[in-house]
Amino acid sequence: MSAGGIFVGGGGAEYAEPRELLLEYANRHGLITGATGTGKTVTLQILAESFSAAGVPVVVQDVKGDVSGLARPGDPAGKAHEALTSRAAKIGMEGFGYRDYPTVFWDLYGEKGHPVRTTISEMGPLLLSRMMDLTDAQEGALNIAFRMADEEGLLLLDLEDLRAMLVWLGENRETVSRTYGNVTTATIGAIQRKLLVLENEGAGGFFGEPHLSLSDLMAKDGDMGRINVLMSDRLMQAPRLYAMFLLWLLSELFEELPEVGNPDKPVLVFFFDEAHLLFRDAPKALVDKVSQVVRLIRSKGVGVYFVTQNPDDVPPEVLGQLGNRIQHALRAFTPRDKKALRMAAETFRPNPAFDTETAIREVGTGEAVVSLLEDKGVPAMVSRVLIRPPMSRMGPLTEGERLDALAASPLAGRYDTAIDRESAAEMLAERAEASSKDVELAEKMLAELEAKKSTQQAPPASSRARRYEAPNSPSRRSSSSASAGSGLAKMVVKQLSTREGQRLVRGILGSLFKGR
Repeated sequence: MSAGGIFVGGGGAEYAEPRELLLEYANRHGLITGATGTGKTVTLQILAESFSAAGVPVVVQDVKGDVSGLARPGDPAGKAHEALTSRAAKIGMEGFGYRDYPTVFWDLYGEKGHPVRTTISEMGPLLLSRMMDLTDAQEGALNIAFRMADEEGLLLLDLEDLRAMLVWLGENRETVSRTYGNVTTATIGAIQRKLLVLENEGAGGFFGEPHLSLSDLMAKDGDMGRINVLMSDRLMQAPRLYAMFLLWLLSELFEELPEVGNPDKPVLVFFFDEAHLLFRDAPKALVDKVSQVVRLIRSKGVGVYFVTQNPDDVPPEVLGQLGNRIQHALRAFTPRDKKALRMAAETFRPNPAFDTETAIREVGTGEAVVSLLEDKGVPAMVSRVLIRPPMSRMGPLTEGERLDALAASPLAGRYDTAIDRESAAEMLAERAEASSKDVELAEKMLAELEAKKSTQQAPPASSRARRYEAPNSPSRRSSSSASAGSGLAKMVVKQLSTREGQRLVRGILGSLFKGR
């Protein structure tokens, strides 16, 4: 590896010419593609190793468990040792040997790594709307719920808080609608149903505290960048949650990191494996958001690398932003495969020494057709490259090794226990309980006044005397007082159904019952 680049492999005649990914252009993003079994995972592994060795933190998804081997050195007694050392010598790789890399394991479900959490407030109504593919009316209602939570001083931390806030919004929709626009029960019900879909995919554990600190993802161990491995075998079965995690993380980085322009090396690099799951059946609004974030986050010094089978798995508006390309073999058995192969070949800068489309069909396992950015960010002429061997283990950790790595993690104990502090759900429940007590008190007061009225006895007098009874006589005053008290109590009960009434009624009741 040169001072300004990471060694990817050997190209040219006899694979003796080094091919490097220049660190100053590593934040121009990249794409690793190829059919199953052609070596994509190993390419991802050697790039993660190289970035870590260059002091760049890395985030990588581990779909099959293979990437977890980064935490252990390769095995000199293993059956692949001879082939690996032979390849290193063939491509002129200096200093090849086995070693491990500083690795921290994460898991959105908290099963195979430290839990990854964020709060509903941090996610925000816009990203949630994109994830749930809400209509304009539903997105508007969700924005109102967030606004009212802010005004009412209610924390939105988890899904229960958001559900409670939506219920509150439904109960107070008439009052809220006068200020923020119409909110219907049908709209709120639709949002609740879509929240249930998210929860069924496992989002319940994703929302909460303690929330992930980005500084822990961007940490270094000495001079080496930390490799954050997101255990994703279960996550891949919930593509909506996977997309939510990706978009949230990139958005958080974009909002929090300062502009750095064109740094000498990235501040962080992401590898998103099985990228087709992110974009498959995704609404256009989501694709547009991903494209926007990928385009803008480059200036923050963050590199994003998508790993998938075919280049057409990635939407054109995103594909056009991926400057560094590593294309493993594609097999053209169907018309779609042939079209994908032709499209993949056309994205490379031609090399007169060979036909790119033919080369993509013919490259063997561990070999790839490569085009990396050169000086001034210009794509290099495509070349056939023998990918360098990994120095860490090729293959997954055992269960015991993974548990040992978690126990020795520098973040052990920081995220493992969930915190459930008082937030919107609890605060709204307390308000409802207090309001219920106010209603009971008002109803009791009304009953007492009605009973008092019914037991009052009028003084004996002739009908003529009653007809000419003085207006301010004790009998008339008593009847009038009882009627007024009854009316006030009825008004109190009625007002409890409104938000303003709930705020005022405690003062009214306090005045009425003071000194009783």
